[in-house]
Amino acid sequence: MSEVPASGPVAVIDIGSNSGRVMVYGAEPWEQLQILAGSRASLRLARGLDAGGRIPAEALERTFEALRDFRSIARGSGALRVVAVGTSALRDAANGPGFIRRVRDELGFEIRVLSGVEEARYGFLGAVGGLPVDDGVLFDLGGGSLQVGRFAARRLQGALSVPLGSLRVSDAFLKSDPPSAREVRHLREHVQATLAEARIGPLPAGGQLVGTGGTVRNLARVDERSARYPIRRLHGYVLTRRRLHEITAALCGLRLKKRGRVPGLNADRSDSVAGGAVVLDVLLERLEAEEVVVSGQGVREGIALSLVRETLEPAADARRRAVQALARRFTGWSQDRAERRGAIAWALVEGLVPSGWPLEIEEALGHSACLLDTGRSIDFFDRHEHVADLVLATDLAGFSHRQVALVSAIVRRAGDEDAPARSLAPLVRAEDRPRVAEAAVVLALADEITERCPPSADTALSVRVRNREAVVSVPALASWGARSLAERFEKAFDLRLKVVPGFVVPR
Repeated sequence: MSEVPASGPVAVIDIGSNSGRVMVYGAEPWEQLQILAGSRASLRLARGLDAGGRIPAEALERTFEALRDFRSIARGSGALRVVAVGTSALRDAANGPGFIRRVRDELGFEIRVLSGVEEARYGFLGAVGGLPVDDGVLFDLGGGSLQVGRFAARRLQGALSVPLGSLRVSDAFLKSDPPSAREVRHLREHVQATLAEARIGPLPAGGQLVGTGGTVRNLARVDERSARYPIRRLHGYVLTRRRLHEITAALCGLRLKKRGRVPGLNADRSDSVAGGAVVLDVLLERLEAEEVVVSGQGVREGIALSLVRETLEPAADARRRAVQALARRFTGWSQDRAERRGAIAWALVEGLVPSGWPLEIEEALGHSACLLDTGRSIDFFDRHEHVADLVLATDLAGFSHRQVALVSAIVRRAGDEDAPARSLAPLVRAEDRPRVAEAAVVLALADEITERCPPSADTALSVRVRNREAVVSVPALASWGARSLAERFEKAFDLRLKVVPGFVVPR
């Protein structure tokens, strides 16, 4: 869809076999998608196909009314274009073309029916583009089909589609309430045979499994609700194979009515989630994957991103771009001040920790230095706390949950050395705390130096460590009054801190 120019808000309508969605996106100058509006409707197109492979009239009418509402949302949000796609149900239905003509004639927009390979390609762009994953396998489990693709160096290598959608297999195999052990066994055997026939094999060495689609997100939400977890969004959540197997067994053992009351489970999916969970349970076994990284994005985001670019940038570049895009939304943020603070922080690290920290700590410090001033737009005095919460709540592209948690922990501790690191467990572990404490002190020290140096001044500095004392010489600094940092600095580095302002070079 790269032939569509990327100018102005665009509404992407995804007509799935189980549900439909509209999302309206605005592309920021930094090639970051911003959600302007969105809505979801239960469609159930894959249910009740007649002998001729036709979608029932009531399902088509329900879908038509949902599309009419989606068009209203697109117009109300100022969308200049509507890009509508259909997936498995419309792809397979004999009366799909007639429905598409009706939508074009009465609602005024075209529906493009994606092939299984196209669906996998857009799903890849959307799902993997926002995650720090380079190599592995992506699956997209919908209501009618399962797409599986392999990727390397953040490029899709190949994809296929198999008819193992959650709604399709649930209707075909799980007819009892709750499903009988025999029904579940037959479904597992069917999934195993289908995956074997499609030659879906183990993950490549060092590769990761990424999953998208409503079923895997619901299963991840069920897992998240069962434990205290510090980040509410699902994008980047890691669901282990062990927990998936346990949740699958539990759901298959529940009657439909009780299944709909499981915490974290969308009631609309209570009749299809058990079948979908069995498909995923077998898929992870087949791939020999111990966990799946859940993506909160998929085909819709992939289509929107394809209007901007067709390939994925490196995850580290995506993180930098996402942080910059977030920071630019706040009037209290200054790129010049953020860059000076970051340079000062890095000079301090080089002088204090010659061997360096783990890369993820160093990168988290850089992002923290960039974002710190965003809190000024909310409240100057509690800016650290506001930034720490903002980072946890924002869907930052390219970040894992652990990377987000490290940024939040460093910023929060920079403003309050007694901030409870345990609240971010299990993402920030006990062994991380010494490095997080050091990074937080460096950030606080860099911020204090930045505030005392004129904007046009050269903020180059030198650090000399001797006799258990760290001497920081800052030529552009006229005076130094932030002596309260000395005690925190000594706790973190086991060194006394001496900040020398002016052009004085200590002997």
